[in-house]
Amino acid sequence: MNTTTTPTDDTPLPEHFSDLALDARILRAVGEMGYEKLTPIQAKAIPLLLDGRDIMGAAQTGTGKTAAFSLPILQQLLPLASTSVSPARHPVRALMLAPTRELADQVYTNLKAYAKHTPLRCACVFGGMDMAPQKAELRGGVDLLVATPGRLLDHLEAKTVNLGQVQFVVLDEADRMLDIGFLPDLQRILGFLPKQRTTLLFSATFSPEIRRLAQSYLQDPLLVEVARPNATATNVEQRVYQVEEDDKRATLVQLLRDNPLPQVIVFVNSRLGAGRLTRALERDGIKAAAMHGDKSQAERLTTLDAFKRGEIQALVATDVAARGLDIAELPGVVNYDVPFSAEDYVHRIGRTGRAGASGLAITLATARDARSLADIEKLIKRQFEKLTVQLQPAMRPRRDADAPREPRSPRLTPSRGMPESLGTAVAPYPRMARTSRQDPWFDKPYEADPKAQPAWEPAESANAGNGQRSMSPSIRPRRKIAALLGGHGTK
Repeated sequence: MNTTTTPTDDTPLPEHFSDLALDARILRAVGEMGYEKLTPIQAKAIPLLLDGRDIMGAAQTGTGKTAAFSLPILQQLLPLASTSVSPARHPVRALMLAPTRELADQVYTNLKAYAKHTPLRCACVFGGMDMAPQKAELRGGVDLLVATPGRLLDHLEAKTVNLGQVQFVVLDEADRMLDIGFLPDLQRILGFLPKQRTTLLFSATFSPEIRRLAQSYLQDPLLVEVARPNATATNVEQRVYQVEEDDKRATLVQLLRDNPLPQVIVFVNSRLGAGRLTRALERDGIKAAAMHGDKSQAERLTTLDAFKRGEIQALVATDVAARGLDIAELPGVVNYDVPFSAEDYVHRIGRTGRAGASGLAITLATARDARSLADIEKLIKRQFEKLTVQLQPAMRPRRDADAPREPRSPRLTPSRGMPESLGTAVAPYPRMARTSRQDPWFDKPYEADPKAQPAWEPAESANAGNGQRSMSPSIRPRRKIAALLGGHGTK
């Protein structure tokens, strides 16, 4: 594979969408969304895609990669668009794969908005939802399909989708797909596609594994980079606060109250931690909601819609929200937990400062996060200044020495003059005063009665002297039944 870097100095780049060779219907939709000027990745990638070249696009997250690959695909599929209701006139001609459901839904939302004035049909399929409506939509005919790899394989096995006429394939956030183990699924899906096609890879980071993937499935691709790899947006202010583990929640609450952050995404590393932090923020008077993989897709979409409407101040999320979420003018994000992967830090803080807006990224680091923080600094080639927060007395959690002691459960300890197996209940219950016993009979040791007969031996029967056999008291005597009822009567 001969990867060529696109020229940047000698080639004049367009500045506005109106400068591109796009259909009037597409330009109308773009104008209705408020887009006027091209971002750097759009200015470099769109003209090349209109020429039908394979591309590896690397750009900072939040710089408009979705429009960079969607608009030229729509332009090239317009001559094949049909207003017919026949499914045969609407085969899948463009396939866009995304690693997460949220990213797939985001790409589909933008794609549908770009194509709303054209007869091209768009659809989106991902897991966590009922397959029956998806099957019905696919059977009705779809021109552009956005999907996650796992659910697309489900439809391929069910034979509800045919990829034999696909002309364009987009792997969005391909590095993330490899991180979560989608490489075998990608290879299976690409095996269903025609060999003659245009393949595009777009991501904020390009690892060596991604380059090997591109070498296998792209034909003479052009490498389009508008920033150095793994760079963070310059319009995002990054702060790192050194805190104690016990002070993290109090620090977060104080930062949310001191900084003008009407909305924020708080990233944690575990689903359990997301639920616990959400409940703690709710107790502190902050409207919060959790978003993680244990939530159903309907719950995740409902929570995301409520957050976009401004009904939730803090969205506590795992890395399922680190990519693909496009929240308009999100003021900031907080890394409550330092991410395990340095690349995830780039994507997390990329949720703020999008489309040229300013943003704030706060990271709470403890002593045990030193190694992960060093990996992030090495990746983005930047040293963080460690800041501290002076917690207000009302915000600082009580320590063991300051907190009042809670009542403990009664504990049995041996008392003097008593056997080890017995004891008396101690604090918090007051010890009752011991009184001496008045009856000396209770203090006497046990003495066996020499005349007592053991219970396991049969007692002497009154008939023993008559020569009759004594019967144990535990054995019932045989009942006598009258001869009329079948017995032998009485003797």
